[in-house]
Amino acid sequence: MSKITWKASTLLAPMPPAMVSCGNMENSNIITIAWTGIVNTIPPMTYISVRPERYSYEMIKSSGEFVINLTDKNLINAAYWCGARTGRKHDKFKEMNLTKESVSKLSCPAIAQSPLNLECRVKDIIPLGSHDMFLAEIIAINVEESLIDETGRLRLDKASLAAFAHGEYFELGKKLGSFGFAVKKKKSSKNKKYKKQ
Repeated sequence: MSKITWKASTLLAPMPPAMVSCGNMENSNIITIAWTGIVNTIPPMTYISVRPERYSYEMIKSSGEFVINLTDKNLINAAYWCGARTGRKHDKFKEMNLTKESVSKLSCPAIAQSPLNLECRVKDIIPLGSHDMFLAEIIAINVEESLIDETGRLRLDKASLAAFAHGEYFELGKKLGSFGFAVKKKKSSKNKKYKKQ
């Protein structure tokens, strides 16, 4: 495999085109964020990186909370639109026909049409350059009931989640394996029956 070296950039892919809701039930906004991920397990923590000039920045900074709404294939148009328009001029919930939904532990709304909402409380704000990182604890998760099977297992593989890679959006597709599949112990050959020779 032959490779060409380019200057450093943000070519990590795929990323989630997450729809982040903030504010409160009366005055809210949605900002689409690709710069997000998990940073810790115990306690569960995440981050979003936001430019200080964005309309949502002050809402999140002053309230200290936000909701990460996972985007499925049905929300991808709204995700793009909400990322390309400013909340200073648009009521994004209204214009995209999205439903505000109260959550269990925060005053900001979730997007009802999203299959999974992560309620997040800001722990720290870290200036990084073009963006400030809001480091946050995930304090609750709201899951669409249809994604929980009869054993109580979450089936996000049924959620038609979207991914963003280098300017394009994709629906997650073919399963390649499950957690731990590459190190799973092989079945013992002791119990195998052999034909007599």
